[in-house]
Amino acid sequence: MRFIKASIATLFSLVVIFPIIYTISASFFTYADFTSIPAKLLPSSFYLENYVRAFAETSLARFLVNSFVTATLGMLLRMGISIGAAYAFTFFTFKGRDLLFFVVIATMLLPSDALILANYSTIRTLGLTDTYLGIISTKLLSPTHIFMLRQYFKTMSREYREAALIEGCSDARFITTLLLPISKAVIITLGIHSFSNIFNDYLWPLLITNKEGMRTVQVGLTMLGFSENLDYGPQFAAIALLMIPIVIAFIIMHSPIQNSVSSRFAGR
Repeated sequence: MRFIKASIATLFSLVVIFPIIYTISASFFTYADFTSIPAKLLPSSFYLENYVRAFAETSLARFLVNSFVTATLGMLLRMGISIGAAYAFTFFTFKGRDLLFFVVIATMLLPSDALILANYSTIRTLGLTDTYLGIISTKLLSPTHIFMLRQYFKTMSREYREAALIEGCSDARFITTLLLPISKAVIITLGIHSFSNIFNDYLWPLLITNKEGMRTVQVGLTMLGFSENLDYGPQFAAIALLMIPIVIAFIIMHSPIQNSVSSRFAGR
C-alpha cells in the first residue's frame, strides 16, 4: 500500500509539473521544432534567440516592471486592508458587526465579470486609467482573505489583547508585535497568493490601460509570437521568465511557513 500511494503521488506530481517542464523546454524550440511531426518534448538544441526576441520585439522589460510594481503594491495594500478588517471583526464589538461581516463575505458570490463594466466606468470617471492605482483598484478588497484571517485570529485568546491594553499597548502595536508574528504562516501564504493573483491578471489590465508603457506583462505576452505560423518561441521564453519570481518566492517562503505551522501546532 505504501508503494501504491507513493506511485500515485508521483504520478499526480508529474501531471502538475509537466506544463512547467514543457514550457521551459519549448522556450528553446526552433521553428522546425514547433512544426515537426510527431511533436517534440525536448528541443533539438538550446536556441537562445527566443529570449533575445522576447525583449527585442516588445517592451518586455517595461511590462515586467509594471507587473512587479502593481503586484507588490497591490499585495501590500490588500494584505493591510484584510488584516485591519479581520482584526476589527475579531476583536472589536460594535452594532451591526456580524451583519457587516456577512455582507462582505456575500460579495464572494458576485462574479467579477459581472462587475467589470461598473468598475471600468468608475475608474475612468476618477481618471485612474493608465495608472498603477487603477490597475490594482479592483484587487484591494478580498473577502476570502478577510474571512481566513478572521478565522485564524479567533484562535487567539482575547486575554492577550486585554492584557496588552491594560499595559498601555495600542492596537497598532499589538498587531505588529504580537498578532502578525503569531499569524506569520497564514499571512505569508495569503501574501504569495495575492502577489501571484495580481501578477497573473490579464483582463482588467487590458481594459484599464491604453498606453503601451503601462501594459502589464500578461498583456504584453499577446504581442509575442504569431499563431498563423506557429512562431511561439518568444512567448514560451517570456512565460519561462515569468515563472522565476513565483518559484523563487515559494522556495524562500517554504521554510518559514513550514516552521511557523510546526511551531503553531506544537504549541510554541
